[in-house]
Amino acid sequence: MPLVVQKYGGTSVADADRIRHVARRIVDTYKEGENVVAVVSAMGDGTDELLALARDVSQQDHPRELDMLLTAGERITMSLLAMAIQDLGVPAMSLTGSQAGILTTGRHGHAEIVEIKAMRVREGLDEGKVVIVAGYQGVDPDTKNVTTLGRGGSDATAVALASALGAGRCEIYTDVDGVFTADPRVVEDAVKIDGITFEEMLELASAGAGVLMPRSVEFGRRFNIPIHVRSSFHDGEGTWVKEDVMEEAVVRGIAHNISEAKVTVFAVPDTPGIAASLFEPLATAGINVDMIVQNISHDGTTDISFTVPTEASHLAKAEAEAVAADVGAGGVSVDERVGKVTVVGIGMKTESGVAAQMFRVLSDAGINIQMISTSPIRISCVVDQHQVESAVRALHVGLGLEGSSS
Repeated sequence: MPLVVQKYGGTSVADADRIRHVARRIVDTYKEGENVVAVVSAMGDGTDELLALARDVSQQDHPRELDMLLTAGERITMSLLAMAIQDLGVPAMSLTGSQAGILTTGRHGHAEIVEIKAMRVREGLDEGKVVIVAGYQGVDPDTKNVTTLGRGGSDATAVALASALGAGRCEIYTDVDGVFTADPRVVEDAVKIDGITFEEMLELASAGAGVLMPRSVEFGRRFNIPIHVRSSFHDGEGTWVKEDVMEEAVVRGIAHNISEAKVTVFAVPDTPGIAASLFEPLATAGINVDMIVQNISHDGTTDISFTVPTEASHLAKAEAEAVAADVGAGGVSVDERVGKVTVVGIGMKTESGVAAQMFRVLSDAGINIQMISTSPIRISCVVDQHQVESAVRALHVGLGLEGSSS
């Protein structure tokens, strides 16, 4: 029998009625002649509620115990869904991430999948069962500690399982109809994209589009597992993420992110090795640096600006200040009132003028650009945080994305 992996997000399993609805959808797929592995998130805002409870109990950092706590949300969902499926006359079994053989690195809260030994999943499938796997979690094989994969980790669980099991596709069920040309909450006339390449989706996800976790797209690209992002509330087609699509759009979509901070190290001596001395400690501390801009002055010094996730800004500042003191730099500043706007399209590889058009649109809208970063299919600009949504709306019109499906 062919195999499909389906992932259901928190809104899809938010209460008993929705869990029963998901169970019926899975049973329908099963009765159509497909084996099903279902990956589930915690119910509704379950993870946020557990995090709030942990903060009420303790203000200290307890990474190992926090991971033990947070994995409980998915375990609740997987058990209830197995019960609902069994009530519909189809055999089902639930497995935690560790029981499913999901082996990870040991970094609590941000572990990465390194291998999947899915023997128990295969055994359940061979017995004719639907197998439900708790998303977002795994186990460090060295310490045997339970780990979590970070926000959106259930997406990574699902696509990684699909690749390990040789599934024909991975379906990501969510509360939206698919991937849109921009966030529909910001742009009312944003259009659902029918097909998008792995490369484009990875850029959009990394730039802030919240539909898919970037690591899940990377798994799909590496193992060529088509991903179908679709609504859990109806049977309509969603968005296919795959290797190739029919149309190579110049601009496929726009993403934005207001959860970034800009760190600037002033008056850094312009000598070889300075950049390495700054960014090596940041890497060691696990801080993800995104955009980097260096401005060289005439006095033999340079200003280096870079962006990091807002949650890491204080740690990044501390690390940068230590380096600044060592090398005799002028000082460090942090600006958390910035945001990033990104346009993505595979057609930019061969089409010239997109950057100029983007900059003109932002200029006409009165939006100042603070930093610019590019790749062959992406252009990102840092702007004032309060202007991010205006920038997205202006670019959606100015780049011709309104009213045209991709």
